[in-house]
Amino acid sequence: MQTTERAAALSVVSNTTLVIAKLAAGLWTGSVSVISEAVHSGLDLAAALIALFSVRRSSQPPDEEHRYGHGKIENLSALVEALLIFVAVGWIVAEALRKLLGGAEVASLGVGFVVMAVSGLVNYAVSEHLFRVGRKADSLALQADALHLRTDVYTSAGVALGLAVIHFTGASVLDPVIALGVAVLILKAAWDLVLKALGPLLDVRLPAQEEQALRDIVESFRDEYVEFHKLRTRKAGPERHIDLHLVVHPDRSLADAHDLADRIEQAIEEHWDRTSVLIHMEPCRARDCSGCGDPCQGPRGDRKAGAREREDRGAGGGEAAEGGIKAGFCRSRQEIP
Repeated sequence: MQTTERAAALSVVSNTTLVIAKLAAGLWTGSVSVISEAVHSGLDLAAALIALFSVRRSSQPPDEEHRYGHGKIENLSALVEALLIFVAVGWIVAEALRKLLGGAEVASLGVGFVVMAVSGLVNYAVSEHLFRVGRKADSLALQADALHLRTDVYTSAGVALGLAVIHFTGASVLDPVIALGVAVLILKAAWDLVLKALGPLLDVRLPAQEEQALRDIVESFRDEYVEFHKLRTRKAGPERHIDLHLVVHPDRSLADAHDLADRIEQAIEEHWDRTSVLIHMEPCRARDCSGCGDPCQGPRGDRKAGAREREDRGAGGGEAAEGGIKAGFCRSRQEIP
């Protein structure tokens, strides 16, 4: 079993235990805030089960039906987890309002306090482990599960504090008020999760800092090519997909250009695990080489003649070739976005 699967399985076990304990304590004390926490932990359990399934599935290699792998299943699972949380928030709010308007007494506060305190400590330890493994493996499913549990830590602490205040003041109205506060925190976590899960599903580009790191890697080979352009990036779960066009000298052999592409791809894949890189090689077709900081080894006249020959061969008398030639102008240490 992989590290991500073990972490997800640990979350399933801990959440199952906490659901039983919180539900028993909530029914025993009659505290709606404790019961709302049991519902929250129930959603955490559902999220843990979904995370366990998704990390197992997303780790499988590409197959005949899924040529780009299964990475996006983690984004889908995170989105489902968020939708489940929205449902739970509705139930918690409805129950809290019913208690707030109808009035209710809370008994056996000591039991509820102990259960919520232990719950907070357990969830903190498990969420810290999930965050650590999730960040290292770049697993959105595990990070989403950790986010649920970390929210549970804060809400458990709030409920425990509220129960302590009720014990000393007798103000039972604080119980549904605390439950509403718990609902707001859960709602915020669910919304953040939706935004994080939707990006890769819509093929949003990688974050700016990651794209800059990618450009720096390609630029480290700057003396071996003319320029690169049409950089495209996206993410599917923990997998990154990158493609770009690399312009090389027209007198460079196919084997040499292929070797350069392989070395660039290897450097990128060493920087990020589970990364797929596709580099399209193009010969430089510039008419004016004055802007190139690394001109071809052959005579300049030969290079211009080769450019004209390629233009005549591929133009067909149309404007498409003209646009292709312009797009390939050599530019010293510049990129075409």
